[in-house]
Amino acid sequence: MRLAVLAAVLLLAACGRAPETAVALAEPTRTCPSPAPEGEVRLAGGTFTLGAAGAHDEEGPPRKVTVGPFSIDRTEVTNARFAQFVEATGYVTLAERQPDPALYPGVPADKLKPSSLVFVGAGGLGSGDPSLWWRIIDGASWKHPEGPGSDLEGRERHPVVQVAFEDALAYARWRGRDLPTEAEWEFAARAGLDGKRYEWGDERPDPKAPRANTWQGVFPAIDTADDGYKARTAPVGCYAPSAWGLSDMTGNVWEWTSDWFQAGRPAGDPARSHLIKGGSFLCADNFCFRYRPSARQPGPPDTGSSHVGFRTVKRG
Repeated sequence: MRLAVLAAVLLLAACGRAPETAVALAEPTRTCPSPAPEGEVRLAGGTFTLGAAGAHDEEGPPRKVTVGPFSIDRTEVTNARFAQFVEATGYVTLAERQPDPALYPGVPADKLKPSSLVFVGAGGLGSGDPSLWWRIIDGASWKHPEGPGSDLEGRERHPVVQVAFEDALAYARWRGRDLPTEAEWEFAARAGLDGKRYEWGDERPDPKAPRANTWQGVFPAIDTADDGYKARTAPVGCYAPSAWGLSDMTGNVWEWTSDWFQAGRPAGDPARSHLIKGGSFLCADNFCFRYRPSARQPGPPDTGSSHVGFRTVKRG
């Protein structure tokens, strides 16, 4: 989500216009066939082309980079895996904590409640105002992804969401691992197909044979859900893995990396955000077109959201 949109949503929350109940989501229409196993994939590293030209300015210019050997999770970290971390450590995510009033000057104290960003859609009319597609919902967290009334029943193998950068990093360190750099993440996503537009090559996605959980139709008005998951996450590993055995490097949820989106920004600057990669179930050709290895954008700096998760790496 663009940081300008985040500011608009914060303003709506401060004005008391955020809904207090969970967002209703459609049930999936696709059965996950023999999901890919979790675990790790060991990569030898190498030199490849990072970035691309012609889609979005921030993706270029393409340049050659080299990464060393590392292992990377086969899938995005799941709700079940994150629950193990919380049970073992007692960790409390950012969305579950009371916001610091010093970070939100001018926002009434009674509006500063544990909360997180939830995609609520635009309805059939397809509002063109992005601030209306999202809400900060009190009580939304990794355990309640759409807010009070939602839970993780039946979603144990879905990617954990509503985790901020610091939450993802805490989990990674608990496992003795780290979050990938942008170069490591993109090297893994390309699976040896250097310079190709998509994870699988240059062939455009076929809605009749979906390769990933993305938005089908005209965003944000119509999601045809040809992939079986209407405006929601899918269990990890439901789509064919890449040539290197990695699942969901395209779509499902954006993934945190350890890199800054714009380096050199002072602390407190809203543009000082960590970089996310991979696109999500909300990525559509007519809007962001960011479910490609070279795509990149800033992650919300002070919150989780319903379309951002992560996976971890270990170097050497």
